[in-house]
Amino acid sequence: MARIALLPQGSVSHEAAVHLLGDHHQYHHFKLISEVFMAVVNKEADYAVIPIENTIEGSVNLHLDWIVHEVDLPFQAEWVYPSIQHLIGRGVEGTEDYSSIKKVLSHPVAMAQCQQFLRKHLPQVVQEHVSSTSEAVRLVKEHPEEKWAAIGTRLGAQTFGLNVLASEVMDHHNNYTRFILLGSHPIELAETTTHKTTILVTLPEDFPGALHQVLSAFAWRRINLSRIESRPTKLQLGNYYFYIDLQMALDSVLLPSAFAEIEALGCQVRILGTYPTYAYSTSQREEPHHSEV
Repeated sequence: MARIALLPQGSVSHEAAVHLLGDHHQYHHFKLISEVFMAVVNKEADYAVIPIENTIEGSVNLHLDWIVHEVDLPFQAEWVYPSIQHLIGRGVEGTEDYSSIKKVLSHPVAMAQCQQFLRKHLPQVVQEHVSSTSEAVRLVKEHPEEKWAAIGTRLGAQTFGLNVLASEVMDHHNNYTRFILLGSHPIELAETTTHKTTILVTLPEDFPGALHQVLSAFAWRRINLSRIESRPTKLQLGNYYFYIDLQMALDSVLLPSAFAEIEALGCQVRILGTYPTYAYSTSQREEPHHSEV
């Protein structure tokens, strides 16, 4: 049984972790993502569950920067899970009367995913950002005297004993989040035929066309890149590293030779991990009780 650090009980991270890892592990919930990372660094937990990318909002830059600049924890697995958000409160389930609600709380990414619903049904409310969707539901629960509601998960509503006022209030129903499992050791998971390797490449400052040369090292070997993104090194203005996902395991003979070619150009290559990846079937989505969108 592994000790898993993640965001609060009832959050999307919690739902996603149980989906991949099952409910037989010890889940340690933290309010802040920094606490999730540090729990593993300080050996209070074996693994951390970290959301790093969303279909609608793109990369979660704060989390990527923690992985690159603050900790040295290899990727052990990647999986995709739907971000299914609901309007949660004390009213009647399925009601369409939201006139009494004065404030809606949620994580900023979740709130951004539900703007069409909020503009249409709750244009009068104050939108307040908190550290997680689960924290938003908890605050609504603990302030019964206030006319508040939350954007959160069905698990969050069940955890805190509140009602789902409107189901699946996201602007887009192809809304998925990519999670990674960080830890020092591999974890036993179901067999999969798909693997990735994630690297950071820092280019030499005085090498025109270096990025083209880097990409060529992968192209002629027919190594597919599923993602490439630049992020500042935080050393000086205009200095960037490139975060690259490769659709190949490190045990292939092609990757080490590609890395050697790139390093011969004067580039620095840091391997963040080679790991199994797990997709999510649309048939696995939870069935909504009501549909208000």
